[in-house]
Amino acid sequence: MGSFIGHVYPGLFLFSYGLYQAIVVSKAVIVNDPLLHPSCPPRNKGRWARLWEISYRGLLKTVTGSILIAYEISCTRGGFTLMNREMPPRFMYPKEWQHLTMFTLLTLNGCVDVMSKNLLPQRCVLLEKGALVLTFYVLLMLLASHVQDSTGVELQVHCLLILVVFLLMLVLTIELWAPNAFHLSLIETFLFLMMGSWLMQAGFILFRPVTGYPWQDDDISDIMFVTTFFCWHVMVNALCLLGLYGISFFWHHCYSPSSKLTSSKEALYYTGTEGPLYKLLPEMELSEKEDQAHLLAESSP
Repeated sequence: MGSFIGHVYPGLFLFSYGLYQAIVVSKAVIVNDPLLHPSCPPRNKGRWARLWEISYRGLLKTVTGSILIAYEISCTRGGFTLMNREMPPRFMYPKEWQHLTMFTLLTLNGCVDVMSKNLLPQRCVLLEKGALVLTFYVLLMLLASHVQDSTGVELQVHCLLILVVFLLMLVLTIELWAPNAFHLSLIETFLFLMMGSWLMQAGFILFRPVTGYPWQDDDISDIMFVTTFFCWHVMVNALCLLGLYGISFFWHHCYSPSSKLTSSKEALYYTGTEGPLYKLLPEMELSEKEDQAHLLAESSP
């Protein structure tokens, strides 16, 4: 990860994940769809029916994490060893081992998503969210120690990244108790977009400056402009989120007018213990009793 590609590729994945989350949350807000059990159009029960049930989100995490692990190992010169053979022995490649740990966490988190949706008898959303929260707790600890020998521009870039990870960790932790809160999901989506775009920006700042000249650690103007660029990312990602919501609103109201009706009907089966599902139960029981009474009347001489 200590290279241009090592920053841009993870950032591109996180930004793409944020865009996907933005579309999902926008659709849920527009059609009043529950986040944990979104409605889906009916699928054909054919040979490929099970493909629609695969956790593509978890599969993408697993594949991306595995590719990044292979890339990190291949980029380490002299072999990926833990300790040297000197006396006393010393640890080798501390930052590379931290990168490897981050990518392994991403891979394991994807495996948990796939296991929860496709292998367990019933999907456990709490397990998925708990694994994601644990991943960000460990990621925050790794990033905090990752900047021990950083100075100047590099330190400022990573401190702003740590800020985003810390806020995202807080939001994900609160979501354990409020998983269907739209405003929390919106903040989470925005922070994923921020984390992804800022990682890509970090790759250009640290390894491929647009001007062709490296940023100067002893120039206060360069350090100040790092924060200025971060603020620009905040505004651009907020506008991106707003734009995706506008496009989704236009699409669902102009090209998919029946989606609202479909989702509102299916949402009856996913509400809480005080929702319409439990209100419909007495009516169902009453209709069953009427049917039984009708059958008894017909069978009696």
